[in-house]
Amino acid sequence: RCVALCVSLRVMQLRKSTYDDVESVCRIIGQAQSQMRRLGIDQWQNGYPDRNSVLADVEAGVGYVMCEADTVIACGAVIFGADPNYARIEEGEWITEGSDYVVVHRLAVADGFKHRGMATRFMCQVEEMARMRGTGSFRIDTHRDNLYMQSMLDTLGFTCCGVIYVSDGTPRRAYEKVLR
Repeated sequence: RCVALCVSLRVMQLRKSTYDDVESVCRIIGQAQSQMRRLGIDQWQNGYPDRNSVLADVEAGVGYVMCEADTVIACGAVIFGADPNYARIEEGEWITEGSDYVVVHRLAVADGFKHRGMATRFMCQVEEMARMRGTGSFRIDTHRDNLYMQSMLDTLGFTCCGVIYVSDGTPRRAYEKVLR
C-alpha cells in the first residue's frame, strides 16, 4: 500500500536528525501543538514534546527528519524494539507478539507542508526501512480525537488493536501493521 500511495509524491530524504536540526524540529512541534489546540485535541498540550525530548531523540539516535533540499519539513522518533508503553494493551490485543516492531512517536509536519501527504511519506519511508531490516510489524498510537492521524493509519493499512496508556497515564488508540 505504501508504495502505491507514495509514488506520486516528490522524493524526500528521511535521515537521522542532528543537533543542527533541533531548532527546526522544535518549531515544527510547536506548530503541531498549536494546530491541535485550535482543533480542540488535548494531545501535546502539557508541554510535551519539548526541546529536551528533541535533544534526547538526537542523543539516542532515534530522531528523524524528512527534508526537501535543505529544509526540514517533517520530524518524528523512529524506534526499533520494545516500547514500554506497549507492554500492556486494553480493549483488544496486538496482532503480533514480542518486540520485533518499529514505532513512530512525535510525528509532525511543518505548517507549509501540511495536507500534502508528507506524514504519509514519512510513514512509508519508515515502513520501507523496517522491511529492509526484516522487522515484523509497525506500531503507533494516537489520541482518540486525532482524526487526521487515524485516517492516515487506516489508509496505510494499520489496524486499531486497542488502547494503551502513555507515561503520563493518558489513553491512546494503539495501531499495528504486520510487515511480514
